[in-house]
Amino acid sequence: MIAQIPFWQRKRLAEMSPAEWESLCDGCGLCCLNKLEDEDTGEVYHTDLACEYLDQEACRCTVYPERKQRVPGCTTLTAATVQDYAWLPVTCAYRTLAEGRPLADWHPLRSGDPESVHRAGVSVRGKVVSERQVPEDDWEEHIIHWVLS
Repeated sequence: MIAQIPFWQRKRLAEMSPAEWESLCDGCGLCCLNKLEDEDTGEVYHTDLACEYLDQEACRCTVYPERKQRVPGCTTLTAATVQDYAWLPVTCAYRTLAEGRPLADWHPLRSGDPESVHRAGVSVRGKVVSERQVPEDDWEEHIIHWVLS
């Protein structure tokens, strides 16, 4: 019997079922970091300030089904919009596949282990603080450079 080719290798993003699409998320939490945009240049800077709804241990949203109501500016990736978000980290599976690159060995779909993203050091686990802990006027002091865009 020939091994079946995994869905992420045989389907385009737009062809994936909702369950397949959601399974692409590796649970890194990087998209849940607050970003600052330079109004003059349009350059986007990541901060180490996580959305108040991010479970910083699990690196997952605690209000995922209602995230758009709770955080109107929350990003909703779709196959049609994924390339609009140049700030997505190069490690993001959605960006990776949209750019025609293979999923990393540490991705949970490849490793079979949801902890592999954390062991690889790709997630925000242990690296961030809640946005609630820092006044918005001080967010510039929290710009980081360890997210690979």
